[in-house]
Amino acid sequence: VQLQASGGGVVQTGGSLRLSCAASGLTFSRKAMAWFRQYPGKEREFVAGFRATDSNPKYADSVKGRFTISRNNAKDTAYLQMNSLKPEDTAVYFCATSTGGIILSAMRESKSYNYWGQGTEVTVSS
Repeated sequence: VQLQASGGGVVQTGGSLRLSCAASGLTFSRKAMAWFRQYPGKEREFVAGFRATDSNPKYADSVKGRFTISRNNAKDTAYLQMNSLKPEDTAVYFCATSTGGIILSAMRESKSYNYWGQGTEVTVSS
C-alpha cells in the first residue's frame, strides 16, 4: 500500500490550496481515509476524514466550513480543498488510510490508521 500526497505550497492568508492523495495497492473505495497535520514538535492532529461505511465526513472544529474532504474512487485519490487559509493552518499535511475498520469514536486518532503518505508542506503567509 502506498499513499502519495501532493499539492502543498505557499499561499497568502485567505487563499486556497487543494491537496491530493493518490493511493495504490488497496481497494480505495472500501477504506477509511483521513487528513492529519503536524506542527513542529507536536503530535499529528486530525483535520478531516471519512469512513468507508459513512458518507458524512468529519472535520476538526478549526477547519469546519473552510476545508472540504472528498474522494474520487475511480482515480483512487482523495482531496482536501482548503479555502480561507489562515497562518495557523501552516503545517505538514499527511493523508492516511486503514486496511481495517475504524469505529466512529476512533476516527480522529492517528493510531487508527496504518498507512501514511509522506506529507506535503503548507505555508500560509500573513
